[in-house]
Amino acid sequence: MLFNEIIGQRALKEQLIQSVKDHRISHAQLFLGNTGYGSLALAIAYGQYICCENKTEEDSCGICPSCIKYQKYIHPDLHFAFPINASKEFKNSTERLVTWREALLENPYLSFSDWVALLEAENKQPVISVEESAEILRKLTLTAFESEYKIMIIWLAEKMNAAAANKLLKILEEPPDKTLFLLVCESEEQLLRTIVSRTQLIKVKKIEDQDLCQALVSRTELSDEEAKGISELCEGNYREALKLIGENESAEYNLTTFQTWMRACLRFDILKINVLNAGFAELGRERQKNYLSYCLHMVRESLMINYADNAIVRVTEKEGEFLKKFSPFINASNCIAFSDELNRAYGHIERNANPKILFLDLSLHFNELLNIREPAIVK
Repeated sequence: MLFNEIIGQRALKEQLIQSVKDHRISHAQLFLGNTGYGSLALAIAYGQYICCENKTEEDSCGICPSCIKYQKYIHPDLHFAFPINASKEFKNSTERLVTWREALLENPYLSFSDWVALLEAENKQPVISVEESAEILRKLTLTAFESEYKIMIIWLAEKMNAAAANKLLKILEEPPDKTLFLLVCESEEQLLRTIVSRTQLIKVKKIEDQDLCQALVSRTELSDEEAKGISELCEGNYREALKLIGENESAEYNLTTFQTWMRACLRFDILKINVLNAGFAELGRERQKNYLSYCLHMVRESLMINYADNAIVRVTEKEGEFLKKFSPFINASNCIAFSDELNRAYGHIERNANPKILFLDLSLHFNELLNIREPAIVK
């Protein structure tokens, strides 16, 4: 992965390159930011630059033996750890490397839900287990084969359970010589504070709209106008932009289902609610979480329509037409409760809640909230 293949992030690329030039490479670094912003891609490009045999002022050379192996993710001194759903067949990340490499070659901006789909783990949440930590320790006891540095990239480090994280504390604080840990994390709050305190924080911000728009025009068949519209909708997230381009059916499902669900909740149409709940239950856990995230997005945009400048509202034309009618039902009296209920449901799904009970409970709460009117202002 070359730095010039990563969308935007110019200042951060310069910072990483300068750290190598100044010989100030921290032994443990935490790349904090959504994978769709390029956090994983940046960690890989950084590792490639460190190990490049003929690095330039601005990037890896891309043609030395080290770079060629890095670009195929097969360099013997580049190691990965990532969440898996352990089984008798696959006990750790090493045994899923073929799938992992194929996923990275396809799209180094892949999301957790993409990875879950590839693992076919809809009903079992992939994690980084204590067995995975033992495998990390085993790999790092080996002598470097070709490069000066051994590099361990831990993707979605927040998916480590407590036992796995605690097992790595000592090596993170005192790693073997010329060993680098590059942790990639989307949620710092879910990562043990003792892990965070042992790393140098690298904050990966969202991609600027202009950079994302240019990338979409050059990498897809979108026109300038279409790319601009998608860039404004996806909040600087390249993976989300690809979803908007390639998953129109899913987007249509989200909007149609949200419309039907909100109308049924408003009237408390229990027959319709039960039909919808049965459909929600058939979705895999990641799709359920994605759908709740979409609902949160629609609540937020409703608030923007009601109380802010419409110029910052980020919805499609069809969504906008619906929100003109729906947004009055989201107001200062119920918006916080709406968001809390959706966030709480998201967390419960992560903890394997029964989806039929969960979505029925949400429907009951939404019936109450949608019927709360904003108090009139007394002049």
